[in-house]
Amino acid sequence: MDDLSNASVVATSGMQAQSKRLRVVAENLANAQSVAITPGGDPYRRKEIVFQDVLDRATGVKKVVANDTVEDMSDFAREFRPGTPGADAKGYVLTPNVVPLVEVQDMREAQQTYQANLQVIATSHDMISKTLDLLK
Repeated sequence: MDDLSNASVVATSGMQAQSKRLRVVAENLANAQSVAITPGGDPYRRKEIVFQDVLDRATGVKKVVANDTVEDMSDFAREFRPGTPGADAKGYVLTPNVVPLVEVQDMREAQQTYQANLQVIATSHDMISKTLDLLK
């Protein structure tokens, strides 16, 4: 039953990692249209989550963690918005490097991975329960 318990530990870490990923996606989407308020300033820069496997010494299994977020260093786009406070002398502003379609895809992938990990936990708990019933 240790393997079944360990499966739940790993799946729980996966759910936690995907929750953090979803928070980063939400932040990116919320800031997709923000621009700098000073001419020449940079707008919001897209963030990405970094996943890492870490050995859990208590159980001896590798779990996933999402400790770091990094900024996407791709170029900003430019739009002609002459009335915007952040516009340069020619009326252009830099816009965030967030592509909503990419963020929605990341959101869907995070949701599916979260649900898959949840199913692993449910299945392992069910198998443990059935094993315990057999031993009675």
